[in-house]
Amino acid sequence: MAAGFRMPAEWEPHAATWLGWPHNKTDWPGKFEPIPWVYGEIIRHLAPGERVRLLVNSEGHKAQATRFFKRAGIKLDRLHFLRFPTNRGWTRDFGPIFVRKEADPGRQPPGGGLAIARFHFNGWAKYKDWKRDDLVPVRAAKQFKLPLLDGKIVLEGGSIDVNGRGTLITTEECLLDATVQTRNPGRSRYELENVFREMLGITNTLWLGKGIAGDDTHGHVDDLCRFVNPGTVVLCREDNPKDVNYKPLAENRERLQNMHLENGRAIQVVDLPMPAPLFFEGVRLPASYANFYIANAAVLVPTFNDPKDRIALGILGECFPDRPVVGIHAVDLVWGLGTLHCLTQQEPAA
Repeated sequence: MAAGFRMPAEWEPHAATWLGWPHNKTDWPGKFEPIPWVYGEIIRHLAPGERVRLLVNSEGHKAQATRFFKRAGIKLDRLHFLRFPTNRGWTRDFGPIFVRKEADPGRQPPGGGLAIARFHFNGWAKYKDWKRDDLVPVRAAKQFKLPLLDGKIVLEGGSIDVNGRGTLITTEECLLDATVQTRNPGRSRYELENVFREMLGITNTLWLGKGIAGDDTHGHVDDLCRFVNPGTVVLCREDNPKDVNYKPLAENRERLQNMHLENGRAIQVVDLPMPAPLFFEGVRLPASYANFYIANAAVLVPTFNDPKDRIALGILGECFPDRPVVGIHAVDLVWGLGTLHCLTQQEPAA
């Protein structure tokens, strides 16, 4: 483990949530206009519980965001603008992954124990404009005077999920495929597991198979399966045998039945429904309720004008009895091939 650091679970207390102000219209071609208003709705639910650190490319972007938020009735005293240039707004995947070193009894570690696990970003091994995004963790470490721990691999935040106790879940499709969107050519699963151990304090890596249809990241786990407490995951389930997601989701369920947590216990699996297939301009979109974000004051869940919205919100409400579960309309947002979890990155409390 890198000097005893670990990656906290998302439900552990946050100091802030990081977001990147939307500016790249190619992410939502023909649907960009409503996206800033969705950001306003997200921030309106985040701000009561934590600060929001908003990445902007320029003073013009800052002024634009401020105008939107004032019109939406959002108090600006909870916002912290950071002049960090970005290519896109998918902060989960390129933003700083924070790790924490627990203090010795009676001794506070420097910087509150936080550091940044520096994983590299290459546009999901698909897009060419990523160099600004890749530098965000470096800028963050400099801005906040935090140690920067270089993992020397390409890794997006949406490709992993942790329970904060030593177990990490990911997919073979995303991290091990040697022919499509290969992040780390020649690296084996054992080498990646060693990086997780050293950088994130992971002693137990669980490998699922494939992700969901429409996901242009090629298998991110945050559209598929998420920890909701140290011993429980929600896993997407497709009930229509004719749907392309039916078989891979069923296979992932079989895998989980034979897996164990870091303490040797079985994993509790809660089924989370899939919304009806969502298409725009003939493109299958990665609509999934698993792309929720756990904030201090609420759990934000993408909704899709689907009858299963209410069922998914009810299931997640039972999983998180300590905070309200709030639906955020994401039909426009998912045209960018991601929703709430893809946009956000948590900064743990020191």
